[in-house]
Amino acid sequence: MTTDQLARILKDRYANAGPGLTATSVHLFGIEFADSLKGHPLKEICARADVPVSYHTEIHKGMKLCPFVTLKP
Repeated sequence: MTTDQLARILKDRYANAGPGLTATSVHLFGIEFADSLKGHPLKEICARADVPVSYHTEIHKGMKLCPFVTLKP
């Protein structure tokens, strides 16, 4: 997956997060796409997604949680 594709997905998730669920949505993005995100610049993904660059930390938290989480269908 390309950096641009990941940025588009993040932008959509961020924009469509429910009230008070923005950070949670970003964590879930990190969990769901952990393998695809490896090797990509998280700050650049945030910048391309028009998301505050500081959210790279929240994506990274999701990536670290990935081995311990099973997503529901």
